Amino acid sequence: MSIPEPAEEQRGERLQKVLARAGLSSRREAERWLAEGRISVNGAVVRRPGTRVDPARDTVRVDGKRVAGREPTVYYLLNKPAGCLTTTHDPQGRPLVMDLLGRVRQRVFPVGRLDFNTTGLLILTNDGELALRLLRPASKCPKVYRVKVRGVPDENTLKRLAKGIVLEGRRTLPCRIARAGGGANSWLQVTMTEGRRNQIRRMFLQVGHPVSRLQRVAIGPIRDPRLMVGHFRPLTPLEVRRLKEAVA
Repeated sequence: MSIPEPAEEQRGERLQKVLARAGLSSRREAERWLAEGRISVNGAVVRRPGTRVDPARDTVRVDGKRVAGREPTVYYLLNKPAGCLTTTHDPQGRPLVMDLLGRVRQRVFPVGRLDFNTTGLLILTNDGELALRLLRPASKCPKVYRVKVRGVPDENTLKRLAKGIVLEGRRTLPCRIARAGGGANSWLQVTMTEGRRNQIRRMFLQVGHPVSRLQRVAIGPIRDPRLMVGHFRPLTPLEVRRLKEAVA
């Protein structure tokens, strides 16, 4: 069966939703896959984010592998090391967080991103709907970071950052910043509900205190100070329930 023509666009389901429900990706990740030409429908590569398909009749493939029915949902917590990318694929062959999950049989994906040199907690799952809720700004799910910056920001600078500053023409949402130790260079704890690209690094760079270390220590109710860097574990049923309640 051919890909629906424009006149039929309202039939079926959006391709991103089908992939999310199948547990293969978040909708945001699916849009990247479309742009990279990794998805085909009935043998033809598709790149349009609005493409609709009928899962009962259309054959959808990712990287040549057919999208099957939904697998049981799984949830993992990883303590990401520096020096790896938070993505499922990299054309340049750089280290990925997925390389650390050798024992995981299900095809999971990271929820959100930590940049190359940022460490800390990262959730990986095949539950596309939960991932979508966690990534929506409206969910207001707090993420907590330990941040080491050069120098000692004064109180006015911290208050300015906490109220929100303009980055690339748009003001950041309010956040909480508390001092967490340090001497000539400061350790801070930053709690925020927003997650723009390299946001914390760009915020502190703009006020003259570049970040030298950045670690995420909590995602909503999820913490684990004992999880070693580079290691992962399944979330417990209680943790999964609390995480879903936090973004309901």
